[in-house]
Amino acid sequence: MIRPYLGHTPVIPASCYVDISAQILGDVTVGEHASVWMNAVLRGDVHSIRLGANSNVQDCAVLHGMRYKWPVIVGDWVTIGHNATVHGCVIEDTCLIGMGAVILNGARIGEGSIIAAGALIPEGTIVPPRTLWAGLPAKQRRELGDKDREQILMYARNYLDYTNTYLEEQKQWKDLAE
Repeated sequence: MIRPYLGHTPVIPASCYVDISAQILGDVTVGEHASVWMNAVLRGDVHSIRLGANSNVQDCAVLHGMRYKWPVIVGDWVTIGHNATVHGCVIEDTCLIGMGAVILNGARIGEGSIIAAGALIPEGTIVPPRTLWAGLPAKQRRELGDKDREQILMYARNYLDYTNTYLEEQKQWKDLAE
């Protein structure tokens, strides 16, 4: 469901896929070719949310800011895995946020980084570019190389393919309904 809140209406280009079960409300702007999947929530009620081009928010993930203080800013080519919680933080371009990861207020995830599945990034943590973080709380495990970067982009490209397939499927259903 896409709905306005307090005079803010989500901005979602036609090139995006937003599943019918997703919830997007308020001050949310989605970049070209981005996707928001089953039961994901982008709740732009207390602060803005910006999702970059070619990025994806997978099933049951939640993006939400902190009132008066922290927006959610997600760069281009970012994959946010199933059940991740992204709260009041910045995720720079070309990052992979693993399934079930939690990123808290004021954190900044540097370009080209991976946050492992189930990791907890505490409030205010600055993750340097091109690093892998894992654990509870998460700690830097290693620096990332070109092969890691290609893997991050592979996940994002997979979701671009899924987006195109789902948009085509939607179009076919719409054509049948008319």
